[in-house]
Amino acid sequence: MIFLSGCERVGFEARVACPPMVQYSKAEQAQVAEEVAALPKTARIVDWLADYAVLREQVLACARR
Repeated sequence: MIFLSGCERVGFEARVACPPMVQYSKAEQAQVAEEVAALPKTARIVDWLADYAVLREQVLACARR
């Protein structure tokens, strides 16, 4: 056990590289909103877009650190 404690990093703060955030114009966002609204309620892409929105929020939170 004593050998394992030697691997502990003391006073080290890791820097995490955040992925770049793609920016979309208001016009692009409006167009996508119209396209999504026109999809059938059972379209799987809507769930995937919700996942993408969560990932974008995580990237923003990463960048704020």
